[in-house]
Formats: sequence, C-alpha cells, structure tokens
Amino acid sequence: MSRSRTAMLAALTLAAGSMTLALAAGPASAGPAAPTARVDNPYVGATMYVNPEWSALAASEPGGDRVADQPTAVWLDRIATIEGVDGKMGLREHLDEALQQKGSGELVVQLVIYDLPGRDCAALASNGELGPDELDRYKSEYIDPIADILSDSKYEGLRIVTVIEPDSLPNLVTNAGGTDTTTEACTTMKANGNYEKGVSYALSKLGAIPNVYNYIDAAHHGWLGWDTNLGPSVQEFYKVATSNGASVDDVAGFAVNTANYSPTVEPYFTVSDTVNGQTVRQSKWVDWNQYVDEQSYAQALRNEAVAAGFNSDIGVIIDTSRNGWGGSDRPSGPGPQTSVDAYVDGSRIDRRVHVGNWCNQSGAGLGERPTAAPASGIDAYTWIKPPGESDGNSAPVDNDEGKGFDQMCDPSYQGNARNGYNPSGALPDAPLSGQWFSAQFRELMQNAYPPLS
Repeated sequence: MSRSRTAMLAALTLAAGSMTLALAAGPASAGPAAPTARVDNPYVGATMYVNPEWSALAASEPGGDRVADQPTAVWLDRIATIEGVDGKMGLREHLDEALQQKGSGELVVQLVIYDLPGRDCAALASNGELGPDELDRYKSEYIDPIADILSDSKYEGLRIVTVIEPDSLPNLVTNAGGTDTTTEACTTMKANGNYEKGVSYALSKLGAIPNVYNYIDAAHHGWLGWDTNLGPSVQEFYKVATSNGASVDDVAGFAVNTANYSPTVEPYFTVSDTVNGQTVRQSKWVDWNQYVDEQSYAQALRNEAVAAGFNSDIGVIIDTSRNGWGGSDRPSGPGPQTSVDAYVDGSRIDRRVHVGNWCNQSGAGLGERPTAAPASGIDAYTWIKPPGESDGNSAPVDNDEGKGFDQMCDPSYQGNARNGYNPSGALPDAPLSGQWFSAQFRELMQNAYPPLS
C-alpha cells in the first residue's frame, strides 16, 4: 500500500498500547528492559506484538481499522526474511519495534520458524527454498543467524514465542508411510531424516536462549485426531525433542491449527452425541475421528505428550485467526435428528466442504481474538496466520521463493485422497502464499465470530 515504513511504525507504536491479553502494560519507555525469569505461560500478564506491516495492510481495507491493532505472528519463511527482503522489516527491526511497544511491561513476540529442507512435502503451495538435502544450509544460514539475533542481550526482556516448522513432523507420520496419502517428497524426507534433524536443531539452538519459548507444530484435529495418528505423532514429537542435542526442556508446548480453519469449539454437537443409536463418529464429516474441534484435540494432545515424557507444565496455543465461521450460514443450534449426517451437517459451524480442505477457504471468518490462558492446558488463543495473507496461488505463478502451484488452491479442483476427493473450497484469484489477499481479508471480517463491531 502507499504508506511508508516510517508511517507504519509510527501508527503502530500508538495502536499497540491498547492491545492486552491479561494485565495492562505500564507507561511506555524506549530501550531494553531487564530480563525476566522464564514463566510457565509466556502469554499471561503480557501484551502481544502487533506487526506494523500487517497492521497497515489491515487498516487500508474498508473497516480494517477494527482489527488492525490485533497481534499477529511474524513468519520467517526464507533466509532473506531474517535481514528483510522486498522492502519489508527484518527480524532485528521487528524486535526493536517490539521493545518500543513493550514499554515497562511484558510483551510476547511470536515468530514462525519455517524453512526446513524440502519444506511441506505434501503441499506444493508452501514448498520452500531449500532442497531436501540442504540441512547444513538450514542450520548455518537460517537457524544460527536467528539464534544469534534472539540471544542479543538487547532483547532479553522480551518473551519470544517460536512456532516450530508447521506441518513438518505430522507429514512424516501420515504422508510417508505407504498409504493413499503418501507423497514421494514426504517419503524422501522421512528416509533422509532431515525434518527430524532440522527440528531437533532448531529446538536445541533456540531453546538454549532463556527468553525463548518453543512450541512444536502439531497440525490440527482433522489431521491427527484419529488414535492411529495422534499416538504415533506424540511419539514422533518426543523422539525429535530428545535427539540430536534437543531436550524436553527446550519445549514450552505445542501449536495447533496453524494457518488452518478448524473451529476452536463446536458449540452445537460433541463427539459423544448419538442419533438414532448411531454415534456422530459414524457421520461422513467426523469419519471416526475422536475429536470435532481444536480445543478438545489440543487438551488430549497435551495429556498424551505429558504421558509420553514431556514436562507437565507444557501448554498448547491455538491459531484462531480464521476459524470463527460466522455470517449468515452459521448454525444457531443443533441439526435435525433425522440421521447422523443431517445432525452433524446441520450442527457444525465449520462450513468447509471437507475438514481436509486448507487453502483460502470460502466462507471463513476471523475467530476468537488473541487471549491468554482461555481454558485448561491452553496457553493462548492467538493469530499465528496473519488474516489476509494467502495460503497459496489459485493458478501457477513464477516466483523466486520455491513455492509451487497446489491444486487444492484451485477453486475448480475436485480433490484427492487427503480431502476425500471433494471440491477444494478455495477462493478464486488468490496470490502467492504469504501475499496480501484483499478479497479474503474482507470476507474474514464479514464472517468474523465473535462479530466485529
């Protein structure tokens, strides 16, 4: 948009002071604050960093000023993003701005660590710049420079949350094992071990910094919610967190629903409901899953992780940036009892064609606003995926970021094994992943739940 970076920063410095999660921050003062001891939940008693670049884009949309002061995560999805690329702020610039927003209180900065070798082996739209065998580059050119910056004493007063490599370890569990969802790329990454080695290295290097809180990405209930997936996934997480120099002490918890659309809570039906003697698990939508929403899945994941050997004080963060599902199509109560499918389809607020659909979903809305400690075992509801940033391009786009064209981002695509051969449900005319998608942002505001005032 037309605003200069200076204008963005100036506007955000003023706006961020009003955003709190729990305890209000004190008067603003420039410069680093004294280091604070590691806490159980970094979100409690803290404000959250508002990215001025995202905020300016949000504010430029009609009605966008209603959410422009909300905190969102900063995605470091290329080596170049560490220093800044395409005129955008680099990591140090974000951290310096965070110090200004912090003042004398506590502030959480959220970073997404996202540049593994052979990244996202099951979705072409979010492929990355590093080849499957470029683990050394990942370590020396990506993780090491990030760790060097985060360990600067200037930033020791910030609480820095890192979401570690979305979708990577779950792909090894479900898409690399000889099933109909297996991809050759995922099979390669499982065989060479570079996802596991890379995540372990990131946990170890970043976890050694006292004010960094690592959250391992754990997909979502519509991916790992079956017993046959959740148990093996927890074992995979534990294996990675206890190998190649990493320790469970490097893990603050898990992140779920990152850049996804699964509702935090389904208000009108539960997994234990029955219709005419049939459990809702038999419905086409639930398909024998053990969970129907993210919060129940997140709490079960946490319990299984603790039982597997993770520390008992771990928590889970839920990405609520696009899972509100409001608007005129939102149900107002349970569905009809005529059949289990009619009941579930009439009850569910998740209006996707299939729970496996993930790219720029039509009809989605902004979800719960970022909140600290909203439920047992949940460290925060938070906007990890910045609303309005595309999940992937609707048609092939030449680019220098290593990103491909995934048919799940094509509105005309009729699906694959991972979404039960259903239509993709994607919005048309979407740009490259991570780029601003105005039409999507406007729809997210229109369908926000809780509604925007």
